Amino acid sequence: MLTPLRATLLTAAALCALAAPVRAAEPRLSDGKVKLAVLNDMSSVYADSTGRGSVIAAEMAVKDFGGTLDGKPIEVVFADHQNKPDIGSNVARQWYDRDGVDVILDVPTSSVALAVQQIAKEKGKLLIVSGGGTSDLTGPQCSPTGIHWTYDTYALSHVSGSAAVKKGLDTWTFVTADYAFGHALERDAIAEVKRSGGKVVSTVRAPFATADFSSFLLQAQGSGAKLVAFANAGGDTINAVKQAHEFGLVQGGQTLLALLINIDDVHSLGIDVAQGLLLTTAFYWDRTPETRAFGNRFKEKAGLMPTMHQAGVYSSVLHYLKAVQAAGTDDAKTVVAKMRELPVNDMFASNGRIREDGRMVHDMYLMQVKTPKESTGEWDLYKLVATVPGDEAFRPMAEGGCPLVKAAAK
Repeated sequence: MLTPLRATLLTAAALCALAAPVRAAEPRLSDGKVKLAVLNDMSSVYADSTGRGSVIAAEMAVKDFGGTLDGKPIEVVFADHQNKPDIGSNVARQWYDRDGVDVILDVPTSSVALAVQQIAKEKGKLLIVSGGGTSDLTGPQCSPTGIHWTYDTYALSHVSGSAAVKKGLDTWTFVTADYAFGHALERDAIAEVKRSGGKVVSTVRAPFATADFSSFLLQAQGSGAKLVAFANAGGDTINAVKQAHEFGLVQGGQTLLALLINIDDVHSLGIDVAQGLLLTTAFYWDRTPETRAFGNRFKEKAGLMPTMHQAGVYSSVLHYLKAVQAAGTDDAKTVVAKMRELPVNDMFASNGRIREDGRMVHDMYLMQVKTPKESTGEWDLYKLVATVPGDEAFRPMAEGGCPLVKAAAK
């Protein structure tokens, strides 16, 4: 039985507790810290478009977030997967099983991204892909803990393909990288060309990391197609476009389209060679005041303007950390649910959203490389041709074949 004095003290304590300001609870972290891991190409054809620059982007996002969660520093680690699925898979398993990594980021080279997504799915861990491109990541091989952030082969093909056919470039030939990404990009582009009323005259497959494109370009030149589409990336695209210029494809009346090319690639080619090239991107540093501010900050650290992959890493890390804080835990499935709930608003995307299939939907941009007369500086390389809303740019969720979508519809 409570005495009058004890009852009075308990009542006073309760009133004080009610009057005290309520502080947001710190997240409950499974091992007391958040550990982010960037897995990409640090030494080969995609090193400039992803590589160390993606690590810098992740570190910038961590700093802008505040640097800590639950009073502990947020850690960023990285590794080179060498564009090999077996190496990427081994690193991912070690990170998830032994090293306490909460989320793996970037993962260019679609074959590696698909392999790592399967591992993340099996272990219930989070994967956010920025560099990998295959649309299968949100299609037949989608995952409840996989998010595809920056672009995919469908969006690149849809935006570029429909625009080119509308301009009268209605006969196409493809020079395609002979691996998962190139195959997916070619597949999606061919579908878009046919859907838009165009015709595919021929395709040719070139091995990954090809130095000499002469035989492939001669076939493209001899096809008579109005447009030569390069379904490759990184150093392969640079070599192909440069050699196409040397072989006189443009002078002979053909138009070149790079289905995936980054600003570092165009900078490497030089504006004299790349002028007039059509391309699709998710990010351009000089598009808005916010992108310019980010681009200049990044360039101070990396020496180059950010590619869309690197900008996507920054955006995805910032959104992930906000979701961990809001969810109050770093449990992967809980965090993914919170990431879907929160809109993506930053310098990369305006009102972006994450669908059930893992696709982050945002605007895409059709660009054209400026002429030397139009350019006012070293990195003043693109002019905007069209802004394509995310719902138009990305594949409709019902058409992707993601089992998660089918299960949710039942």
